[in-house]
This record gives sequence, C-alpha cells and structure tokens, in this order.
Amino acid sequence: MEHLVFTLVTFVFFTALVAVISAKIVSGDDQSTAKGYFLAGSGLGGMFIAGSMLLTNLSAENLVGLSGQSYEANMSGMAWEATAVIATIVMAFIFLPLYLKKGYTTLPEFMEERYGVGVRRMVSILFLIGYLVIGIPVCLYAGAIAFNQIFDLGSIFGISSRTALTILIVLVGIIGAVYAVCGGMKAVAVSDTINGILLIVGSVMVVVFGFIALGKANGGGFTAGVADVLNNAPEKLNAVGGKTDPVPFACIFTGMLLANLFYWGTNQVLIQRALGAKNLKEGQKGVLLSGFLKMLVPFLLVLPGVIAARLVPGLESKDFAYPTLVAKSLPWPVVGLFCAALFGSIISTYNSFLNAASTVFMMDIYKPIFRPDLSEEATVKLAKKIGWGFAAFAIVFTPFLDVLSSGLYDFGRSFTGFYNIPIITIVLIGMFSKRGSTLGAVCATIWHIFFYFGYKFWFQYINLPITKAICGINYMHIYAISFVVMLVIIFVCSKISPNQKEFNSDFTRTDDYDMTPWKHKNAIAIWLVSFLVYEYFMFSPLGLATKDKNPALILCVTAALAVETAVLAFREKKKRGAEAAK
Repeated sequence: MEHLVFTLVTFVFFTALVAVISAKIVSGDDQSTAKGYFLAGSGLGGMFIAGSMLLTNLSAENLVGLSGQSYEANMSGMAWEATAVIATIVMAFIFLPLYLKKGYTTLPEFMEERYGVGVRRMVSILFLIGYLVIGIPVCLYAGAIAFNQIFDLGSIFGISSRTALTILIVLVGIIGAVYAVCGGMKAVAVSDTINGILLIVGSVMVVVFGFIALGKANGGGFTAGVADVLNNAPEKLNAVGGKTDPVPFACIFTGMLLANLFYWGTNQVLIQRALGAKNLKEGQKGVLLSGFLKMLVPFLLVLPGVIAARLVPGLESKDFAYPTLVAKSLPWPVVGLFCAALFGSIISTYNSFLNAASTVFMMDIYKPIFRPDLSEEATVKLAKKIGWGFAAFAIVFTPFLDVLSSGLYDFGRSFTGFYNIPIITIVLIGMFSKRGSTLGAVCATIWHIFFYFGYKFWFQYINLPITKAICGINYMHIYAISFVVMLVIIFVCSKISPNQKEFNSDFTRTDDYDMTPWKHKNAIAIWLVSFLVYEYFMFSPLGLATKDKNPALILCVTAALAVETAVLAFREKKKRGAEAAK
C-alpha cells in the first residue's frame, strides 16, 4: 500500500509539473485568434514539432498494441513505426512545402482549392467521423487498459475490470479535454515535448529492467535476460512477417505505404503541428527529426512484448503485455514517473484528436457554411465549446467498444481504412495530376466506403468465389486494391466531367513567411533510409532472428552504417565551410 501511495503521489506530481511548465511557457502567447489557437501563431520550432508529432503518434494504442503483437507473434508489427520514415521524408520534401506555401490551416482547404467546396465538406466529415468514432475512443480505451493493468484498480477497489476501465476512461477523457480545450495548439505541443522526453526515458527503463527481471528469473542479470531471448526465442525477433503474422512483409509495399502517407502527410491530427511551423526550415527539421525518433520505436515499444512473452507467458489478452511488464519489472520508486509519461502520451494523442476535430469543424464546416462573418475571438470561444462536446461524446461512446478480441492495434488500423485511403488518394491525384475532378473524388470515395464496408462486414455472407477471396485478403492489401480502383474511377470521371477549377500550385502566400528549405534535409533523408534497411537486416533471420547468428556480418553492417553516417557528416561540414567562404 505504501508503494501504491508513493506511485500515485509521484504520478500526480510529475503530471502537474508538466502542466505548470507548459502553462508558463505559453502564458504570453495570444490564444484569442484562430491562428494563435489552432496553429500556435505559426511559431513552433523544429524541436517542438518533432516532440509533439512523436508523442501524438506514440499513444497508449502503440504502447499497448505493438507490444501485444510481438507478445503473441513476432516483431513484424514494427513495420508500422519503422517504415513511417519514408512517409516523413515525403511529407518534408513534397507535402509540407505546398501546405506552408499556400498558408493552409487545415487539409480540407487544399481540397476546396483543388476540387471545390463539396469535396472540402466531404473530407471534413470523413475526418470528424474517423476521429470521434475510431481515433479518440481507441486512444481512451488503450489508456484505460494500461493504467488498470499497472495499478490493478479492480482488485484494490473490489470492482469488475469493465467498471474500472469505464472509470479510467471518464477520468482521462475529462483531464485530456482540459489540456486541449483550454490550452490550444502551443500548449499541446509544449506539453507533448516534455512528456515525450519522459516517455523515451521511461521506455528505455522498461526495456532495461525487463531484461534484468528476465535475467533474474534465469539466475543472472541484464546479460542473462538478453541471452534468454536470443537463445530461446530468436524467432520472435523476426520483423520479416509471413502471411499469418501481424504484418506480412509484402504489406509494407502496398497498403501500409498508403496508410503511412495518409497519417504523416494528410492527417490533420499530425500535420497541424507542422502547419504551425515558424518557417519551412523548422517544419522540415521537425518532421524529419520525428522520422528519426520513429526509428527507435521498435526498440522501445515492440521489444518489450518479446521480453514479456518470456517473463509473463499466458496472459489473458496480448494487449496486457506492456502494462504487465511495467508492473512486474520497473522498480516501484520510478513507476509513478513512468505513469506520468504514459499519461502524457495518452493525453497527447487524445487532445490532438480533439484539437484537430474542433479545428476541422469550425474552419471547414461551421464557419464557412453558417457564420462566415464570425470574428476570430468568437471562433475560438465556440471552438472550445465544440471541443467539450466532442470530449463528452467520446467519453460516453468509448466504454461500449469491444476491441480486445481482435487486438487493439489491428482494430484501430483496420477501421481507419474507411477514411484514410480515399483521402490520401484524392490528395495524391490533386497534387500530381490535373485529371482529378469533383465528380471523380466523390465517386471514388463512395466506391471505397461501400467496398471496404463489404470487406469488413457483409461479403462473408455472400457465397460467391470473389467475395470469399476478398474476405481472405489482408486489409492492407485491400487498401492497395481499392486505391487502384479509385484511380481508375477518378480518371474515367475526369473524362465525363472535367474539373472546372484551376489549381495554381505555384501561388505563394503574400505575407513574409520564410520558405527557405532546411539545407541538411537531403543528408538526413539518406541516412534515415539507410538506417531503415539496417534495422530490418538486424531483426531478420540474417541478423538476430536465428540461433545461427553471424556476429561478423552484423558487425560489418553496423560498421558500414557508422561509416556512412560519418561521411555524410563530413560532406555537410565541408559544404557549410564552402558556403561560409563564399
């Protein structure tokens, strides 16, 4: 009981400390204007952008879900994190310069300029439904699972697990809403960065102490724990997934690529941070830095599931793996600190969804349709009220979810498919082709929703070879199939009804916004791709995922990566010297 009280006290202390520091940093900022509230006054630096993007992404859904996948199967689930680096590069080099050059507040503004107001409304509604029915509830549910497993509230208070989850959902929902609604984007970004540092430190501790606990079970320490995994469960270190694994390797090159491009390049929840960059340089720096941090996620979020599989086998649900490992391995004096960081990650994702939802609703639906003359101060005040309403809906809706049967991560990712593929498809067509038209965008979206709804729910009841075959395909391959069909629909519709709007991609905003790109972006992009290849080599049968390890080969590849890093650093230094001489 003394340990529990200490943990709760330290948890509350660090959580309150982050809130106080964040409030102090943003206290002098103007939150009364739409730009100040929604985009942090276009004043975010690269560090805050990276920290906020990472922590928004590293929600309890990732902590719980990814570890659950590796607990049950292997490390193939790391593909969601590691391969996202490709999407961050595309975002930094292609999407972000266009967004900032145009001065967009939301992605639907691009849709209106490219396709017309009807497509803008359609995409806005897709975003809102996705955030309120999938994004926010899954985030709250995952957070409730994590805290219930760590603190075991059901046993302490003599209540059922479902009741404990409901209570936690309500508490997290209310506290998170206070952050999002009262603070605005900059408060969210600052608190995200602080919590992100705490979460990385805490996640490293979970891995280290997890190996130590596993080693103690084998009569040793950290080294014995590492040896136990390498010698007794090397197959779980394999990231090259087969057909029955959480992420088959082929999916990386089909639907996962599209899903990551949507998430990092078009999802309002993520890109709103980059849209608040003080200049293009800081925006690109923040996005690419977030890509680098994503490369660490397999070590921090996926590896714990492998450790838990050896330390605490036979759990009731695979999604209990990470919080159970925390409860079993972390020394009790630091559990409170870790819980504060975990709470920060939950709040980050939750309030990011709320902030994005209220932004899209106000800027793309309510204000343009009903109150175009609404003042900026009135817009912000109403946005806060809308945020409270969205939070209340999520708190009421979330306890009715049942996601444990399919696994938290697969549930969230597969149901996001209802809206992510149509949006990324019409964005890509809108940017790279003049063929796209309003009719094509609408028809393609309707096709995808109908097709994907059938795949998820009713094709299985139609006794035809084609429907049976479709139901047996991985949902990420379904993404790619639907993407190809949507391209055909868009091009056919463009012949029937050509687009009447002329999209001028060369238009530049009229203010003094600095569009100078980051000079190190090319070198960083090359290094990130190289590290991605190395990471897959390491977690494969050619690396650690076999009992017949080849230390010499692993050492050579590691040395090659180190040499490449040094060469790139030398070239950049030489380039800067030449520029300085000029």
